[in-house]
Amino acid sequence: MRIAYLDCFSGISGDMFLGALVDAGVSPKLLEDTVAALDIGARLEISRVLRGGISATKVDVYVNGEKDLPREVFWQQREEQTVWGRGSAPPRTEQSPVPTQHKHKHRRSLAEIREIIEKSAISSTAKAIAIRIFETLGEAEAAIHNTSVERVHFHEIGAVDALVDIVCAAVGAESLAVEEWVCSPLNVGGGTVKCAHGTLPVPAPATLRLLRDAPVYSSGPQVELVTPTGAAIVKTLSSRFAAFPAMKIEKAGYGAGNREFSEHPNLLRLTIGEAGLADSAAASLVASPTSNELIMNEKIINEKIINERIMVLEANLDDLSPQVLGYAMERLLAEGALDVFSVPVQMKKSRPGALLTVLAKMEDANRLTKLIFEETTTLGVRRREEQRQTLSRRWQTVDTAWGPVRIKIANMNGSVSNYAPEYEDCRTLAEAQHVPLRTVMQEAIQQYLRGERKA
Repeated sequence: MRIAYLDCFSGISGDMFLGALVDAGVSPKLLEDTVAALDIGARLEISRVLRGGISATKVDVYVNGEKDLPREVFWQQREEQTVWGRGSAPPRTEQSPVPTQHKHKHRRSLAEIREIIEKSAISSTAKAIAIRIFETLGEAEAAIHNTSVERVHFHEIGAVDALVDIVCAAVGAESLAVEEWVCSPLNVGGGTVKCAHGTLPVPAPATLRLLRDAPVYSSGPQVELVTPTGAAIVKTLSSRFAAFPAMKIEKAGYGAGNREFSEHPNLLRLTIGEAGLADSAAASLVASPTSNELIMNEKIINEKIINERIMVLEANLDDLSPQVLGYAMERLLAEGALDVFSVPVQMKKSRPGALLTVLAKMEDANRLTKLIFEETTTLGVRRREEQRQTLSRRWQTVDTAWGPVRIKIANMNGSVSNYAPEYEDCRTLAEAQHVPLRTVMQEAIQQYLRGERKA
């Protein structure tokens, strides 16, 4: 299975994602043609730069001949212009470019954005991805401002440069033919950021909403590292958040951010590879069934059935609040557990309790054991190695009456053995469109089956 891994050690923004795509092999002409297809007066400038001594690709958006500015720079300079008055200008440095007036003044509704994307000459899959990214952003803004998504007007993310970032992200992601996107925990930065609603703490409200249930942390420079656009791209594309996955690496790309940091290179790293081939290579390292030092992640692919060694972690809990147990299970999944579940048990002295079970990759077992100790009241965690068989899986996007939904498809012996709509996609649409969840799920399945019959 072809997978892509996003290393967000310096956060993520739309332009960093585009840079990483180009650096990983996406044709610059493909993105330039995409911008031309939008017909919104924009163009791309793609260049090689250094960040912390590492060569990377920098993608800048120009609208009507003027370069896009980071939003905090734009709003800071707008504030300076207001203070100094219309007839004068504040003193500037080389790091303080003249602000342009095309940014952030374009107020577009989601319907207008959909229309622009639908009219563009890009594939239907790329259109669905781009629209879903904007819908994800709109849902976050609507929740923050206590309104409906259709009434949200995108004063920032609806600007021309954001349209370019998001649509090019969708087209570039599709061109890589990746079956699964995986994302690292995200470094959100710190401090405050200036935006349309004033000075706010990092992460900004929309970013914070978008990163709900995602593992995040703050390290390094006290600036905004994850933008709303970057967060929406990750939220839409990624199927899970985890440490670097097992793969046979095919290529990697680095996308550069605007700033140069002393603490770390301001880069987004994109690594692409084949999970199945890496698993076979790992299996060939096994010297004997007892050589635990070499059996880190043994998998043998046979007729699309993958055999792998995993670690099973268990703990008995009889004095933990159900709310805390639920939170601990969510944390374990977010930190890369393969599966987490609990079952009711009768413990000593007839006390009711719960048996917490965690399935983990061999290399994640110690880290997840530590998390169990941190988040629960257990005094001990049992562990054992087991063999697990899984089917090869892939993703396919279908269009429903309410928006795109991903379908998870399992294969065996070259045939589809199972399929199911992605719950989170269906839930998001059901909540946004006020329709029953079952209705959305049934429609997604019907659309998938119609497509299969046509094929």
